[in-house]
Formats: sequence, structure tokens, C-alpha cells
Amino acid sequence: MLVDFFLHLKARQLPVSTNELLALLEALQARLVSGSLDDFYLLARTLLVKDEALYDRFDRAFGEYFKGIEALPGFDALIPEEWLELAARKHLSEEDRARLQKLSYEKLFEQFKQRLAEQKERHAGGNKWIGTAGTSPYGHGGYNPEGFRIGGDSVGNRTAIKVWEQREFRNLDDSVDLGVRNIKVALRRLRRFARKGAATELDLDGTIAGTARNGGWLDLHLRPERHNAIKVLLFLDIGGSMDDHIRECEELFSAARAEFKHLEYFYFHNCIYEGVWQDNRRRHDEKRSTWDVIHTYGPDYKLVFVGDASMSPYEIDRPGGSVEHWNSEAGAVWLQRMLATWSRAAWLNPLPEAYWNNTPSIGMIRRLIGSERMFPLTIDGLERAMRSLSK
Repeated sequence: MLVDFFLHLKARQLPVSTNELLALLEALQARLVSGSLDDFYLLARTLLVKDEALYDRFDRAFGEYFKGIEALPGFDALIPEEWLELAARKHLSEEDRARLQKLSYEKLFEQFKQRLAEQKERHAGGNKWIGTAGTSPYGHGGYNPEGFRIGGDSVGNRTAIKVWEQREFRNLDDSVDLGVRNIKVALRRLRRFARKGAATELDLDGTIAGTARNGGWLDLHLRPERHNAIKVLLFLDIGGSMDDHIRECEELFSAARAEFKHLEYFYFHNCIYEGVWQDNRRRHDEKRSTWDVIHTYGPDYKLVFVGDASMSPYEIDRPGGSVEHWNSEAGAVWLQRMLATWSRAAWLNPLPEAYWNNTPSIGMIRRLIGSERMFPLTIDGLERAMRSLSK
């Protein structure tokens, strides 16, 4: 089975080697995983894929090969402890969820400090203490309309206004081809050609004219390559709810890298704050000051944000509202500074336009940047955005 799986990965153009396959076999013989297909997926990805940019390609190949398989044969299935813990999670009806009250931003922090001072033991399934499952606003694995997720993975509610963990995001794959052609066509509406730089391209008309003037002796003429002179600053929201839109963003990223000679890109999470980054693997160590970006790139750049604008409203309008760190200034302040620097701006939203009115934070972002500047991440939306930027 593993040999066929290995050949399947090779056929999907993943650079896996025999040594890595042998390492995977040794890990399975040592029983590093149970019969869980999820555990095997993590182990295989760790040993076989050395570049995070290839994770999405590996995910697709893994899903194709193991479609319909729920467990690996030959393993004794062990129930992980965390599964037993989350079995206590309460399954709330819509009426039960509606009865849960939101605390104010300040009250959440005040109460959290009290819980830290008072709590002496671990809790699960309750509605007050820091723990797992239940309806407390502090912990993970349960449900609360607004709270702090502490440890553990998200269970899909996406209502946390603070996350106490060091999360890792991966870079977007810029070699994705599916759908990129149509996106390139849409991006070409934003073009202004120029010939600058070293003369490396044969000027056929000039050569013919020069040769004629030279009595038939060959007179070669060269000229700079013709390229799109438009300058673009691309800011990409990564992680969290944007994980649902990785494919579309990778297609856009691939097309933009190919289409614009003068393209600078940065990542952010949910909203712009005092720092952005270019490599998600080093985002905790190699952040770049947003002020530095503002002072580096001139007003002739076009500003493009890509994100679903779906977050807690506190992340936009409150100091300290960021889900991951304590920001001294609100995200809205930084957005306004960027728009004051680059007047030609657009926001591309991967969520369908019909759902925008259902999310308060999308409305807040639209009011900040101007409702006419947000466009859906579709071919039609891209064409409209490029026309707007070219005015």
C-alpha cells in the first residue's frame, strides 16, 4: 500500500525520495501512530514533505489516494485521551446558544484575571472556569458567543476574540495553475507598459532601418524589454477563517506574481496592525514594521488587500483587540494610515457578496475603506477591481 501511495505522490509532482519512504516505514513499525488515518496523515506529511509551500498539493494527493478509507489496517485502534475529554462537550440547540450572554470587552478581561487568581484545578464541561468543553468563555472545545480560546484547536465556532497559543501559518503556493489563466486575463486590465532598464531585446525595426542606412552592413539595435510598469502592494490575510479560501488565494497569488513585475507582498492576520511579514514560517521573528512599509513604497503603488474581513469587531476598533497579541493602536488606525498613503486601493473578499451583510466586521471594513472599494474574489470582481484601480 505504501509503495503505491509513494508512486501516487510522485505522479502528483511531489519531490519525495526513497529515503523518506523508508523513514515512514520505520515510524510505522515503531508504532508512532495508531490506526487513525488523521495520525498517519500528520506523520506522512512530516516525513515526506520538506517545504510548507507543498502542503496543499500533498493534501490533495492524500485525499485522492485514501478516499473512502477511515483507518489503516493492522493497527489496534486506541482512543486518544483528548477524545474522551471532549466527549463531555455539550451539544447546544440554537435556543440554548441564544441564551448565552456576551460579556463586554472590559468585563471579559477583568473576569479572566479573577479566574486565573482563583482557579486551583483543571475543569471540563462547566460554564465558569478555564477548561475544556462546556460554555465558559475561557478555554477550548466548547461554545461561547465571545471568549478566549486557551490551548487546544478551534472546533469551528470562530467566536474567540483572543487566542492564547502560538499559531503557525504556511506560505501560499505560487505555482498553482488551475484557474490562474482566467485570473491573469482579469489582472491585465491593470496595465501600463514601459521600456526601462538594460537593452536586452532585439529592436527589429531599428535594426532594419540602421542596416539600410549603413549601406547593407548589419547594424544591430537593442532596446529594453517591454513590461507592465504598474506597481502593486499586495496584503494577504492568512490563517483562521482564511483557511477556507486557500485555493482561491493561491491562484490569485500565482497570477499576480506572473503578471506584475513590480509586486511587493506581505501577510497579515485578520486586520492590519503595527507589523506585517513575508514568510509565515518566520512571522514571529521577522516581522516588518508597518510604518517602515508605509515609508518605503511611494504613492504610485496600487494597494490591494485580500481577506474575508471576518473577525471580532474589537480587532478593528479597539487597542488590544487583536486576537493574537496586544496592539497598542486599533486596526482601523493603521488602515486609515495606509489609505492616506496609497489612494488607489481595493479589497478582494473571497466570501460571496450575498453574505457580506451578515458579518458586522465586513460592514466596518467597508465603511473604513469605502464600500465601493470592496470586490468579491471572482473573475467579474477582479475585473471591476482592476478598472477601479486604473482610474
